[in-house]
Amino acid sequence: MSCARACRLAQFGRASWYRRSQAKDQSALRMRIRDLAHARPRFGYQRIWVLLRREGWPVNRKRVRRLYRLEGLQLRMRVRRRKHIALHRGPAPIPSGPTERWSMDFVHDTLADGRPFRILTVVDNWSRHSPVLEVGFRMSGLTVSQALDRALEGGTGLRSITVDHGTEFQSRALEDWAYRCGVQLDFIRPGKPVENAFIESFNGRLRDECLNVHQFASLLEAQALIESWRVDYNQRRPHSSLGHLTPNEFITQRQAIQTLEAVGCSG
Repeated sequence: MSCARACRLAQFGRASWYRRSQAKDQSALRMRIRDLAHARPRFGYQRIWVLLRREGWPVNRKRVRRLYRLEGLQLRMRVRRRKHIALHRGPAPIPSGPTERWSMDFVHDTLADGRPFRILTVVDNWSRHSPVLEVGFRMSGLTVSQALDRALEGGTGLRSITVDHGTEFQSRALEDWAYRCGVQLDFIRPGKPVENAFIESFNGRLRDECLNVHQFASLLEAQALIESWRVDYNQRRPHSSLGHLTPNEFITQRQAIQTLEAVGCSG
């Protein structure tokens, strides 16, 4: 017997036959998802979920994915086809602390009027922290060495920097700086950017989340917006490789653990 006929014979309203939905109002959560997605247009639902959890929202990943799609916020991914499998020269030494092993490269972009400019990008392989982003029309080995001096801020402990064979990285000025600071310049093989994977990944985020989002009217505006992105990246951008911590949080956490271990050993 069908449900409709049973209700009719029992003189029972069909609307009362079905259990009413107990779903909670999702409007506040959906609004927050929209706000985060608009603030960070290149973040997918997984990173949005991480940000929500950090804000204290008791929500699981599946619900965020469903609401993210209902809001029409699907992130369009750029897929690149690879013709060859890159060969590695061997795994690089794994750093055990900050300012131990950095990676460095250049990124190119243009202003609104078509003038090209360059960005010196530097990232710490251990914490993913970016100590400096130098922006300018022209870059020389001296410019690079001066930017590295500012990034180190008089500190020590940096052992090596992975770079490609760019002219600035092979300059006498940078060679003298490396000798003076006791830093080894580790050159990757020509045409093998995969050997500098940390900086390649960082450069992709910089372009996706900053350069492709803004149209810079002047070099001064480019410097300000790129520096603002660097600060946000270090302080507020969680990384899955760091356990969904930001670079600054990861450094603070590891330093606290090392301090406790040192106290335990001394005790």
